[in-house]
Amino acid sequence: ESLSSQTVERLDEETFDLSTQQKLYGYTEEDIALHLVPMASNGVERVGSMGHDVPLAALSNKPKLLYNYFKQLFAQVTNPPIDSIREEVITSTMVMLGAEGNLLEPDEQNCHRLKIDRPVLTDEELDKIRNIEEPGFKAVTIPIFYKIKDDGRGIDDAMQDICRRCEQEITNGANLIILSDKGPVDETMAPIPALLASSGVHHFLINAGMRTRSSLILESAEPRTVHHFALLIGYGVGAVNPYLALESIRDLVKKGQIVRQDAEASVKNYIKAIVKGVVKTMAKMGISTVQSYSGAQIFEAVGLNSRLVDSYFARTPSRIEGVGIDVIAEEVRLRYETAFPVSGNDVDPGLESGGERKWRHDGEGHLFSPEAIHVLQYACRTGDYDMFKKYESLIDEQSEQLFTLRGLMDIRFSKSPVPVEEVEPVENIVRRFKTGAMSYGSISKEAHETLAIAMNRLGGKSNTGEGGEET
Repeated sequence: ESLSSQTVERLDEETFDLSTQQKLYGYTEEDIALHLVPMASNGVERVGSMGHDVPLAALSNKPKLLYNYFKQLFAQVTNPPIDSIREEVITSTMVMLGAEGNLLEPDEQNCHRLKIDRPVLTDEELDKIRNIEEPGFKAVTIPIFYKIKDDGRGIDDAMQDICRRCEQEITNGANLIILSDKGPVDETMAPIPALLASSGVHHFLINAGMRTRSSLILESAEPRTVHHFALLIGYGVGAVNPYLALESIRDLVKKGQIVRQDAEASVKNYIKAIVKGVVKTMAKMGISTVQSYSGAQIFEAVGLNSRLVDSYFARTPSRIEGVGIDVIAEEVRLRYETAFPVSGNDVDPGLESGGERKWRHDGEGHLFSPEAIHVLQYACRTGDYDMFKKYESLIDEQSEQLFTLRGLMDIRFSKSPVPVEEVEPVENIVRRFKTGAMSYGSISKEAHETLAIAMNRLGGKSNTGEGGEET
């Protein structure tokens, strides 16, 4: 029996173990405390400080979700392309589901689509779509699992099966494809990373000339942060049901970790925060509608190899090589070992601490560790140069422990000095200096003038940016 021909069994309280599911999909205590609780309590994403000093996903010793290998792109200007708060009136989170029809020959059938207000679905809303009986609509659910013992080859084989099943179902009239990792979980079958499955099907249908004949809907336990949802929408998903995040929020209310509101209000707040975060993310590029953001792929891959990117994330910028499908499968396996320990130990260790946003002794490493910050502060306050050298050593050693790309590089020193006649004079080098396009309103008048004067004296270039200079 092919993987994709299996039916998706609905989970009930007897088969659904929340802790096991959370471990399987890489949930951490930090995900709960810094993401789910604030969003479910207040309806907004928690604000953090600038700077992210943890290792790149490809360099980390911790198993990472596939989302961590992607970085958001943005319009590099000093004033925002769209102010998602004050210009909210021009943004739209509406999504249309179903067949788009022939875009070159529009007729009334092109308008026969489901209109939903936002791209995040509750469990009840997804069930309505799954069981739709309206003429002109047909929904089908396709599981996204693979045999964990087959590693990366198992993912590739399962994806071929899933894509063929999608093609067959669309040929038979389905125009609402629900990709689902919701089902009984054991030690033999693993869920394919939701982003890989969604993007793989999305690009397969594009190449098959069938993409506009159906919408993709995702029912997954993986997504819980704004970055996750932005990626899924950016790679072609029309709507997402984050069932494990919603179930986790209900559990938090039951345990009293979310107070002063019931589970329904908490779920509503969480969805509000996610949608608001997605709008903020797409506004960084000046995009004002979710429909325009869908499939736009406003991301770059960092640390994924060309074969993986070309196979499942076609035309995504990827400037360096990195891990392949085997490593992605290995990271799934490591999460499985946490969810299904084989040691026979009956003591539940609970969720891992995380340590992505805040340093934890058993969590992800940080380039600026508490020890490094302590040494730096002590050196600055006391003027102790030896202590400053210790700080330098700590940072250099951590960089060499595969924290950064530059940490992978060594400087090659020449045994003989470069002849002076081969070195450009300073006057020629400084002509290539330039200041970025910082608009007049983004910095002070004094700073703007000082930069322009400096470039004029050096023979470099100054860019006044939007707003110009005072005349």
